[in-house]
Amino acid sequence: MSEEKLISKKKPPFPVSEELNKYLTEYNRNIKIPIFYEHLLRFQSSTTVYDKNEEDSLWVRVYFSEYEREEIDYSLKKVYTILHSDGNESTFPFLNIDAIDYCTFGNSKPFRVKVRNILNDNYTYFYVKKTDASRIYGLELEHFLSPYNLNFLVYQNTLIEEHITGIPGDVFIKEHLPHCSSSEKAQIAKEFVKFNERCMIRLLGDMRAYNYVIVPTHDFDHVVYKIRAIDFDQQCYEGNLKVYRPLFFKENFPMMDLVREKLQKTSINQYKIEERSIVAKRIINSGKRIERLVDCMMSHEISTPENIERLKLEIFGLTQDIAFKRSDRMGKLIRAGLNFVQRNYKNVNMSSLLE
Repeated sequence: MSEEKLISKKKPPFPVSEELNKYLTEYNRNIKIPIFYEHLLRFQSSTTVYDKNEEDSLWVRVYFSEYEREEIDYSLKKVYTILHSDGNESTFPFLNIDAIDYCTFGNSKPFRVKVRNILNDNYTYFYVKKTDASRIYGLELEHFLSPYNLNFLVYQNTLIEEHITGIPGDVFIKEHLPHCSSSEKAQIAKEFVKFNERCMIRLLGDMRAYNYVIVPTHDFDHVVYKIRAIDFDQQCYEGNLKVYRPLFFKENFPMMDLVREKLQKTSINQYKIEERSIVAKRIINSGKRIERLVDCMMSHEISTPENIERLKLEIFGLTQDIAFKRSDRMGKLIRAGLNFVQRNYKNVNMSSLLE
């Protein structure tokens, strides 16, 4: 199936509701910052950024007028310290804003800011984006339900996200996967099964290969590979359940080939049950905070009635759980899904990966 049929049309941004704003404030995600997304749109010129193979990276490096650059650099250093510490300005003399890049590809059109410590040349990135409630819900659900904590902050119409390190999935599939050993490919296949299951449970859509990264970690005499989502724009918006299953995107077909080649169906089911078990435990351990988040989602219009109607019937067809069929908001579908996983993670197979 082509992606044009999977993704119906460009998702509109959704404003932060009053309830979501209260939630962000309560949990220290809503913090005042000295610069907004719109300020960075005032760049005067730009040049194309090429990757290591001299191909267009789809990012452009932007430049500001001399009288604005000093203030912008100061403000971005302040944002960096707020994101990673307590906002203390004592480290400013050791920080340099090496580059500000802008991407016009995709929904979020982010700015990527490179910050370097001039004492040791270590550097990192953070992103400045327009606020979108879908993206915020996606970030928070990833924070709760994945193995990874996420660091981000929101202020009015601006979202600041820390950089998630790893090898972009499309790059890994093209340049690294062919050179992996047989055992490494089997381990990657296992992780893809778990990643697919995790995305479907929390309704994170559009996990094409360039929207996730592969994270290799050296452990004794071998390398362990993990898969992390890096794009959360398509959090519970689309009505087609396949959008929330990475296996259906053509860029991921090499991963599915690995699954078919390296894993038996009994192993696939085992890994899916393991992932549901882990997610269920994370839901329990998150306590009232995830309940508060889902309450915000349930009162928030973050999709269309048509998408909700289609999605709830498709999930009901898989689970036969009436709670899905009764849902009239995406937030209610999320709640029904989390409840379903907690009740049934030991013995219920929500879907077949290879069907």
